[in-house]
Amino acid sequence: MKIISKTLKILPLLLLVIGFQSCSSDDDNNVAPLPMNIVETAMATPDLSNLVAALKAADGNLVSVLNGQGPFTVLAPTNAAFQNFLTDNGFEKLSDVPTDLLSQILLNHVITGNVKSTDLANTGSGYTNTNATGPNDKPLSLYFNATDGVEFNGISTVTVADISATNGTIHVVDAVIGLPTVVDFALANSNLSSLVAALQSADSQSPSPNLIPTLSGNGPFTVFAPTNEAFASLLNELDPTGETTLADVDPATVEAILKFHVVSGNVTSDAIPTGTVGTLGGDVTVNASNLTITDPNDRVSNIIPTLVDIQAVNGVVHAIDKVVLPEMGQ
Repeated sequence: MKIISKTLKILPLLLLVIGFQSCSSDDDNNVAPLPMNIVETAMATPDLSNLVAALKAADGNLVSVLNGQGPFTVLAPTNAAFQNFLTDNGFEKLSDVPTDLLSQILLNHVITGNVKSTDLANTGSGYTNTNATGPNDKPLSLYFNATDGVEFNGISTVTVADISATNGTIHVVDAVIGLPTVVDFALANSNLSSLVAALQSADSQSPSPNLIPTLSGNGPFTVFAPTNEAFASLLNELDPTGETTLADVDPATVEAILKFHVVSGNVTSDAIPTGTVGTLGGDVTVNASNLTITDPNDRVSNIIPTLVDIQAVNGVVHAIDKVVLPEMGQ
């Protein structure tokens, strides 16, 4: 009887121990994964293996950079996006890409700060800076349009948004974002579509002045880019009846007009001079204090303060609200 009594006293203790062990086993099976940083997250994602390989191969020790505190926002091209990039640029494999170029291309996918898709959607469209650099080590701009999904520089769309990491956010994209030229920025922004049409019109001549190939070249160039509204205003100025379209304007005239919007060099807004400035078409008068350009006909165009310093790899773009004209009669 004493033995049975002792056993009964011990039994609850044994059950308690067994219960604790059972709970411990359940907890072990449901342990939340440890949070990962951007590089660790990419390494754990099979469809980002080409991105990881590129980060390891590029100059600048980018793996260590993106292992840092941040925060960073990384636009992560898929494996298919990298393969398309290699094919489109004549590279057989990743190791064929010069490592310094690869580094700049990858940095063109890195934004300082923690940018969520809702941040972009709330803005709608606009420009931000990446960690890639252009002339004079100026950070390259990145155009985004989040009015219907999220698209960057008109060529790369977010397919998976807002992957959280301990040091930032990853957005998976379907195309590698190349280093943009001033022409690329005109193509990307629908509010500059009339400028693109004007460039195409000028280049339609035979022989062609090759404005688009030239402005896609090394540069650097400073482009004062009239908005669509500016071109519409010009057409109304030329023909108040509203019957004249850009296609009705002689391509040689369009060429002469466009050349008045291009200056040699990478002239950012803080370096715009006051006085006479030579364009590819002739002289204009610039006032740096109030950001205006006066053409030979005393017509005044305003540089739009919120659309300046759009930095490309081969120059910089400043949007303007009126088309600059050569001297009438020339």
